[in-house]
Amino acid sequence: MQAIRSGHLTAFFLFDVAEAIDLPRVRDLVGPTVPSRLAPKPATPPYVQYQQPPIAVSADSVGAASMPGFTVRLKVFDYGIVSVALSRSIAGPWDALVAQGPEWLGNPALEQSAEATCRALVGRIAPALDAARADYLSEDYLVFAVHAFDETVTADALIRTRGADIARLLRAEREPLSLQEQEEVFRHRISFYETDVVVPTWSSAFVYDTEEGAQAALEIFEFANSQLLQFRYYDGLLDSELTRIYAQLQSPVPLENWRAGRFTKAARQVQSLFIDVNELTDRTENALKFVGDVYAARLFGLAAARLGLDQWKASVRQKLRTLDDIYKFAVERTALVRGEFLEASIVLILVFELVLIFLGIMD
Repeated sequence: MQAIRSGHLTAFFLFDVAEAIDLPRVRDLVGPTVPSRLAPKPATPPYVQYQQPPIAVSADSVGAASMPGFTVRLKVFDYGIVSVALSRSIAGPWDALVAQGPEWLGNPALEQSAEATCRALVGRIAPALDAARADYLSEDYLVFAVHAFDETVTADALIRTRGADIARLLRAEREPLSLQEQEEVFRHRISFYETDVVVPTWSSAFVYDTEEGAQAALEIFEFANSQLLQFRYYDGLLDSELTRIYAQLQSPVPLENWRAGRFTKAARQVQSLFIDVNELTDRTENALKFVGDVYAARLFGLAAARLGLDQWKASVRQKLRTLDDIYKFAVERTALVRGEFLEASIVLILVFELVLIFLGIMD
């Protein structure tokens, strides 16, 4: 088992380009497209389905520059994400892959080419974008997929004989890793058959599976990274909005105790933001349903855990709760200020009537 007979290296570069993308309009603008479908690994009916399937677009159809040695595929998600996948076949000595691996992870030339391709697509589909971004938030992920070696090997045997090299490959390290670090890498792995294994990390993954099985894993990694990108965007958006709202509520204003308008305005802004972000996060989380396919759900859960997706979701939810608290405070403060103003108005009216009585104007 010294040589790889067939396999693929796939580098994903995902960009948050808009609030939302009208997929039917994209089809009109770029011509023939292919809806993405997830094929579950077990031989069962395809329960894993996108609510709104993203569409795959060829780089040629948008006039993007070619990348020598790579096959380029673009995927458009309706929640504003464009994914650029760069793939190339890998075959030959195992040691050569391990030596070249660090060159691919975090490669700035690949990232620049991928962003240029993404912008070429965005320029073509601009009418389909809702609230297009000027600057793109991005994520990248690298997957080494081996379909066959020069001899049949089980997943356990592969990890036993090549585990140290796989760990180095995933950590992009040229020096041997400690046993402790190798154990940390392989503590998070999943297999369905004896002859397949998926080992994800936060920035890359190793897949040993058939071409069909590896493709299903790639689809799940791509989707998990698209969710990560969305929640990173929401987290940054909420940070900036909370900072602005805090400053607005705490800024000194003349006759502050008698003005309800600033709290009314803040309440409207907070409630609008709360509803918008809740709607967007719900759409993102419900984009793909894992119903009936335990393996796909486990693989997604493992990938999400390695990417830290749950922590980003928890951060967004916490900030949404903070927004809700601010909204309640603004509403209560508005009611209090209005109540105080009403009480003061009544007192002034009574005082005015007393003055009129003393002046003999009123009986």
